Parts: sequence; structure tokens; C-alpha cells
Amino acid sequence: VQLQASGGGLVQAGGSLRLTCSISKRAFSSHAVGWFRQAPGKEREFVATINFTGSSTASADSVKGRFTISRDNAKNTVYLQMNSLRPEDTAVYYCARRRSHVYSYSDPGSYDYWGQGTLVTVSS
Repeated sequence: VQLQASGGGLVQAGGSLRLTCSISKRAFSSHAVGWFRQAPGKEREFVATINFTGSSTASADSVKGRFTISRDNAKNTVYLQMNSLRPEDTAVYYCARRRSHVYSYSDPGSYDYWGQGTLVTVSS
């Protein structure tokens, strides 16, 4: 089971980035996927999640209206489109696969496999 996050980088405040989470086919099947982030000295926090079909999403209040999660099941890929970025969005972003039949989507403990993280830095 492998997840690989990519697409991070340095961007100015107000800019955009799209993160990509590539997931091995075996890991991808029938699972919801989430994005989390962790800033230096802070706990990992929930960003957004999407169910397997893509019909249902949820996101943290801090990113609503700015970030959009989506998935392409044909490519075993989940995306996080981040617009209107702010300096406080600076963090390492992780994608993770949610355990089957678990619905507490904002709890990191609900996820069993994690990608290695990609760094997003937003300058003011």
C-alpha cells in the first residue's frame, strides 16, 4: 500500500497550488481519502476528505471556500486544489487513506496509511 503526495512548493499569499496524492490501486479501492497538514510545532490537523465515489466531501472551516478536494478514480489519484493561500496555510501536507467503515473523518486515527508529505510554504 503506497500513497505519495506531491505538488507542494513556495507561493506568495493569494496564490494557488494543486496537491496530488497518488495511491497504489490496491490501496485506493473503496476507500475515502483525506488531507491533513502539520505546521512546525503544531499538531497534525484535518484539512479535507472525500469518499470513494467523490459524491461527498468535507473540509475544515479554516479552508472552506478556498480549498477543494477531488478524485479521479481512473488514475487512482486525489487532488487538493488550494486557492487564496495564506501564510497560515504553511505546513507539510499529508494524504491518507481512511479505514473502512470509519466515519470520524477529522481524526488522524481513522486513517491507516499515510503518504510522506509535501511542504507548502506561503510567503506574505
